[in-house]
Amino acid sequence: MQRFNTEVIAKDLFRVLKEKCGRNLNSFISQKVVVVPGDIACENLGVKDTDLLKEMWKEVDVVVNLAATTNFDERYDVSLDINTFGAVHALNFSKKCSKLKVHVHVSTAYVSGEKEGLISETPYYLGETLNGTSELDIDREREVAEETLKQLRVEDSSQESIKSAMKDLGIQRARKYGWPNTYVFTKAMGEMLLGHMKENMPLVIIRPTIVSSTYKEPFPGWVEGIRTIDSLAVSYGKGRLTCFLGDPTTVIDLIPADMVVNAMIVAMVAHANQPNETIYHIGSSLSNPMDSTMFQEYGLQYFTKHPWIDKEGKPVIVGKVKVLSTMDNFRSYITIRYLLPLKGLQLLNAACCQYFRNEYLNMYRKIKYVMRLIDLYQPYLFFKGVFDDINTEKLRRAAKESNVETDIFYFDPKSIKWGDYFMGIHLPGIVKYLFK
Repeated sequence: MQRFNTEVIAKDLFRVLKEKCGRNLNSFISQKVVVVPGDIACENLGVKDTDLLKEMWKEVDVVVNLAATTNFDERYDVSLDINTFGAVHALNFSKKCSKLKVHVHVSTAYVSGEKEGLISETPYYLGETLNGTSELDIDREREVAEETLKQLRVEDSSQESIKSAMKDLGIQRARKYGWPNTYVFTKAMGEMLLGHMKENMPLVIIRPTIVSSTYKEPFPGWVEGIRTIDSLAVSYGKGRLTCFLGDPTTVIDLIPADMVVNAMIVAMVAHANQPNETIYHIGSSLSNPMDSTMFQEYGLQYFTKHPWIDKEGKPVIVGKVKVLSTMDNFRSYITIRYLLPLKGLQLLNAACCQYFRNEYLNMYRKIKYVMRLIDLYQPYLFFKGVFDDINTEKLRRAAKESNVETDIFYFDPKSIKWGDYFMGIHLPGIVKYLFK
């Protein structure tokens, strides 16, 4: 309850509800919400109370699984437990719910890996790979993670060494089968298992693209956590981003968080008691594309007009970012700007009896960190795919024809004017919630 109150209800996201309910907020929440301690990495979702479990199986009619670790290079064992087998645990829980109408699983559009062209809303079948290598055995992947972890412990490796090795293992296994990182690989395997094990259960898989700040509800501009493009915006606004790696023509597929939620709600209603599997891409790249050049231009306009004030009370002056459109250009830039000075510092340090050791190690760590980030994000900086949303469009039309309040449950990206959204909603939201 303490976590629920501090990590959920205390967030600014709920201020509209607080203003509406006033002193009745707690009684309203107690009528609507039952907080259950658990762990999706365990059977029965880690719920220990047998009576509570029986009550849930008797009363629950919709299960929505949003639980995930979204770190691109998460430890392989952790990512498997949550993203892959956690999805199975949630499905098995749903199978025990006597009143179940629909099971909704939230995945990511980027389970497609680095596919190019039009990417359809189709399932991944058990054992399928993206690069056509030998069939993927998901149970074997769990064994590989367990065996590696066991061996590291036998070798009495430090916790830091274990963490690093398990992170590297995830990236290696993902790339062996054609996925760029641990996150999308383990999410794809989760989808495979759901499709294989669903039986006659109504299953909806929601695949959002890059989720951005709220468009309207509960108010415009709310965002939590620095993700993908927002990390670039924060670095740029604070004057730390002077160059950018990426193809200027690459489409950045954004979708506001409230549109994703609305699509989920409408899909729940549409697929209740229908024993099939339906996949929805929730994104904008097909119907309302925005390329990275537009993103850079909006950032320049906004932070020129509304500069960030640094700790010394001075405005941070931003300018046009140097765009490096190929990896070769990026490597040349890094070599001239950073690696050569680092080599010079290394020689100077050796000549001065390690006097500059701390400066050298600090610069080395920063360069290593940047190169790691580039390795993880490169597939998306040069992404050539567009996500087909024909199923989602059909859902929008069906909702309209069924007299669903589309002004409340809106999720049409064509209604977004990107300039207005970035200048008036998204970037102000980032400054308010992420510039701390």
